[in-house]
Amino acid sequence: MKGFSAHIGYLFQELPLERRFAAARDAGFRMVEHPSLYSLPATRVRQLLSDCGLGIVQSSFPAGDIARGEKGFAALPDEIERFRASVSVSLDYAVQAGIPALHCMAGVRPPGADPERMWDIYIANMRVAAEAAAERGVLVLIEPISSGSIADYFIEDPLEAVRAITEIGASNVRLLFDVFHATMIGSDPFAFIRDHAALIYHVHIADHPGRHEPGTGIIDFDRLYTTLEEVHYDGFIGCEYSPRGGTLEGLGWMKRAGASRHA
Repeated sequence: MKGFSAHIGYLFQELPLERRFAAARDAGFRMVEHPSLYSLPATRVRQLLSDCGLGIVQSSFPAGDIARGEKGFAALPDEIERFRASVSVSLDYAVQAGIPALHCMAGVRPPGADPERMWDIYIANMRVAAEAAAERGVLVLIEPISSGSIADYFIEDPLEAVRAITEIGASNVRLLFDVFHATMIGSDPFAFIRDHAALIYHVHIADHPGRHEPGTGIIDFDRLYTTLEEVHYDGFIGCEYSPRGGTLEGLGWMKRAGASRHA
């Protein structure tokens, strides 16, 4: 376990996006991540990372029009051409910005859609994305998202993600495992980590309920860190939570987690 990554889509929202990089550095982080950096030129992202001495863990393929409720479209029957057109553009951006991995959101199930057809479309689209990403040295990530956070999201259960990774059959497709989402659907995150550690590239945390800082809910984070150490997890832990107050005021939990775990 290498330490903690600041998810600057959730943390430091009191600041404009460009200023969040330096704020994360000043708070003691050396890695950041964000779900959609496309409002910034790729060269600007690379420069911000360089100027702040930061690395970046992951970002995402375009999620679509959030205002219309879109949460990706890799599994959507009417969006195959749109998805495939986004692949090269997104990967080119990632390479230029220095982003090593992109999360590919599956999308929200349209009313009446055939789940088996959606699955076949999803697997086919992910194979296209994985092949193009492999040519550029980029990882493609799958993150199960609980329906309590995004209603009718197509990939909710972590075991569905395992099945998808197996069927896609590409070594550069990995799992972004969110402990909050797993807990929200009643899954045992500790058992899942032990059983599927080899597939996990990155881990997200937030406490449940509330999706706030560790220590505000029921999740046993000491057990989580111990489990990750036991399976020799070699990645970062992304802080994807909504601070109850200001971001800095809420970072005391990280000091309590121990200096060896603070990035």
